[in-house]
Amino acid sequence: QVQPVESGGGLVQAGGSLRLSCAASGSIFSQNTMGWYRQAPGKQRELVASITTGSSTYYGDSVKGRFTISRENAKNMIYLQMNSLKPEDTAVYYCNTVPYSLRIFAQGHRWGQGTQVTVSS
Repeated sequence: QVQPVESGGGLVQAGGSLRLSCAASGSIFSQNTMGWYRQAPGKQRELVASITTGSSTYYGDSVKGRFTISRENAKNMIYLQMNSLKPEDTAVYYCNTVPYSLRIFAQGHRWGQGTQVTVSS
């Protein structure tokens, strides 16, 4: 089994910035749209942003204009630059394929541990 490795989270004041990084499996990374998800306590995991193999991007309404997703193909890395952070951005952030499908699961690709982002008011 293979899982992504997320890093870069932490505690930041409202209005601050963080940059998240994700190291993904090469075979999964190169063939799939990748994205950042987040899960806040008591809530379902939601897709925050995604980027295709051709670098087209999607952002959820709640982060549009504040977050930027990017990918570095040579290193199988995905990044999420988060600016103007708000307390409601507090969550565990995960990266994975979009969607995370049965096909991906069958290839042995799992969810990582995530990285905690906490934004204080």
